[in-house]
Amino acid sequence: MSKPMNPAQLNPAPLNAQLDTALENVHRAGLPGVFAEVREGEDLCWQGAAGLADVDTGRPVAADLRHRVGSVTKSFTAAAVLRQVECGAVDLDAPVARYLPALVPGARGEAITVRMLLDHTSGLAEYLPYAYPSLKAFPDIAATSPQSLDDHRFTRFDPLDLIGLGVSAPAVGTPGGRPGVYSNTNYLLLGELLAHVTGDTAERCITRDVIERAELRDTGFPTEPAVAEPHARMYEAWFGMIDPPRDYSVFDMSWVGPAAALVSTVADLNRFFGRLLAGEIVSPASLRQMRSTGPVVSQEGTVIEYGLGLHPMDTPEADGFWGHGGTVWGAGTLAMTRADGRRQFAVAVNLQRWNHLDASGRPQPHPIDAALAAFYRLAMTG
Repeated sequence: MSKPMNPAQLNPAPLNAQLDTALENVHRAGLPGVFAEVREGEDLCWQGAAGLADVDTGRPVAADLRHRVGSVTKSFTAAAVLRQVECGAVDLDAPVARYLPALVPGARGEAITVRMLLDHTSGLAEYLPYAYPSLKAFPDIAATSPQSLDDHRFTRFDPLDLIGLGVSAPAVGTPGGRPGVYSNTNYLLLGELLAHVTGDTAERCITRDVIERAELRDTGFPTEPAVAEPHARMYEAWFGMIDPPRDYSVFDMSWVGPAAALVSTVADLNRFFGRLLAGEIVSPASLRQMRSTGPVVSQEGTVIEYGLGLHPMDTPEADGFWGHGGTVWGAGTLAMTRADGRRQFAVAVNLQRWNHLDASGRPQPHPIDAALAAFYRLAMTG
């Protein structure tokens, strides 16, 4: 159901009806639930929700639900680091060894800079593939078994252990080399950097310097495995290997911390990216740094342009949209704002890894993909 909220806008009803239809098409393509918001500048012009928050009870989704936003967290963490750069506590081009010599030791720590952590050009490997054989902590695609998801719902991980897995793994590139390779190890290290220079936890630093600065009411780092109500169930299909998909809305998020643990709403995400792109969270000079991009290999294996915790949406319709997407078990989010602030959208879904894998292990196309793409185009172009 849509909520036209801007009476000053010239006859928004036709567009709102189209957005309602596009969102319903995403649900009908196979998602249990999907909810979204579109803004014109500071004006809320549409909110929508389609489908179910809970498939067992039939509870419908609503546009104001809290949701795990995955790697959208990286934009918040990057903004907090840039705030420390602005106050002189961090030098973007200083080696990591200046701040965290024990975590990235030797010549490597001298070669990798803070900037390289932010833009994924450090060459440090993603720790997740090594967590399965080392900690038996995460699903191993090759083993075609998601059992470890259930085994570790309530496991509390030490970020230093996870960082150690990524740092000790074979390098995925040379420091500063292109293309970079997307790695959560980089952002766990940035969390430790924030803790080192502020004397506080990364979560409290990000809350104080970014979340509160943006005046976000429903955004924060979870302090327990459950998400505060109201929220949707979050269903993981694990490429068809969990059938029917299972709810993982209760899960200890210490496995990703300042890389992907944040909980937010679509309204708060639009507010955050709108203010970030307007230069109200970091300075205009810092924002220019965040929007300086280069090629990075994503976790899906595609090459994307990536800056310092921000990336542009690379489609012909995007025309200057910046933001971030994210996935965790059962939950997915995308939030994008046009650089001039004139249009914003954020969308959240409560199913992940709906694609089945082909014989080579690549995800096959699914009707959900096309339906989401159609919604994105309409939300961007109006």
